[in-house]
Amino acid sequence: MAALAGAMTLVWPLAALAGGGGSDTGAFQRALSHGALVALGASYVFGLATSLTPCVYPMIAITVSVFGAREARSRVQGALLSLTFVVGIVCLFAPMGVASALTGKGFGSALGNPWVVAGIAAVFLSLAASLFGAFEIAVPQSLNNRLSTVGGAGYRGAFLLGLVCGVVAAPCVGPFLFGLLGWIATTHNVALGSAAMALYGLGLGTLFFVVGTFAVSLPKAGAWMMGIKWVGGVALAYMALAYVRDALPRSVLHRLASPDQLYAAAGACVLTVGLGLAGVHMAAERRRSPLARWSRPARLASIVPAIAGLWMVVTWHQLPASSGLSGAPAAGLAWESDEARAIARADAERKPLLVDFGASWCGACKELEEKTFPDPRVQAEASRFVALHVDSSNDDDPDVARIRQKYGATEGLPVVLLLENGGREAFRFTEFVTPDRLAEALAKVQ
Repeated sequence: MAALAGAMTLVWPLAALAGGGGSDTGAFQRALSHGALVALGASYVFGLATSLTPCVYPMIAITVSVFGAREARSRVQGALLSLTFVVGIVCLFAPMGVASALTGKGFGSALGNPWVVAGIAAVFLSLAASLFGAFEIAVPQSLNNRLSTVGGAGYRGAFLLGLVCGVVAAPCVGPFLFGLLGWIATTHNVALGSAAMALYGLGLGTLFFVVGTFAVSLPKAGAWMMGIKWVGGVALAYMALAYVRDALPRSVLHRLASPDQLYAAAGACVLTVGLGLAGVHMAAERRRSPLARWSRPARLASIVPAIAGLWMVVTWHQLPASSGLSGAPAAGLAWESDEARAIARADAERKPLLVDFGASWCGACKELEEKTFPDPRVQAEASRFVALHVDSSNDDDPDVARIRQKYGATEGLPVVLLLENGGREAFRFTEFVTPDRLAEALAKVQ
């Protein structure tokens, strides 16, 4: 059980990022809604967790020896060799982030299609199943044999080894990697995508760098690595269900989940059962364990309650305390949907302008609609404004593209702008903003 707790410490942030209120389209989008730094930190944790899986962890000491860090003449040389290896890993993954963000540019509006959402959920569930041991994502054996001969001692060898590291370790790297790339495709942000994948590579290479630089001996591989895979599988399965949850009509979601404390307690109990069974599975995986025959039954029995309990707890935490789940901008504000008319009103009435760019598939946008805009303090201050809501759900709509380009709101959602009377921009928010912060900003705009 201690090993399972350690694994949860490393990977739990991936699922916990979905907390904090509002709806969500996956664990990482919640991180993005609270700032790019949190999302990038989660990417690093994802990479570090991958390095602790059975496909990567046993390779660390051997790989470090292959490119010569163990035999380095000084600690500085060992550090440089290890850093070169890590740079190779980063050079493998960073372009993937760029490609995923570019190919996902038109992906946002597709998230409103139930067939697309079902396909995404199926992919994430398949990746979770691979971590639970249903099958392996592996490169062909012939290619794997050729890749294993790449590299050698020295800086060139270290760099080439880094380039092929992720490919050789595909059975464990693949599920984590594809899950991250799937999230990047929904952000439409090339800079964030490349940075996230670079930090994923840095996380994957951290232990290689530590071992190569400081010649430390890592703990022996063991049952605790199975816990890493198990927790990763639970996190990916939760992401699949999160996409489905966020595609449901709000009335349907409120029948499936509740903001009541009793619902949260029930979810916590179900999750605890799953964690307890996972602990039995890991204990049974230890060498000469008297519980060995219970390993597979406990693992299989733990999956459903762990995923269901996590979904219940996180969804409860995200539901607003009230049942007003309209899915539209706050009813207390008189929202305009036509930009020209909103500007004309603002000019005629000599009022400042509040512009909200949102979309049906944007988790942080829903959080704004459910928590920030309905707040009495925000309502009171915003009553002085002309409020314009720009529905950006359809990425291909030329009018939406024109308005987003005009206001510089082209890199991800949400975007909330406060324009003074006369059109000068006073405040810009590109992430979820709390009622306190928005009310304070509204009060400063004339």
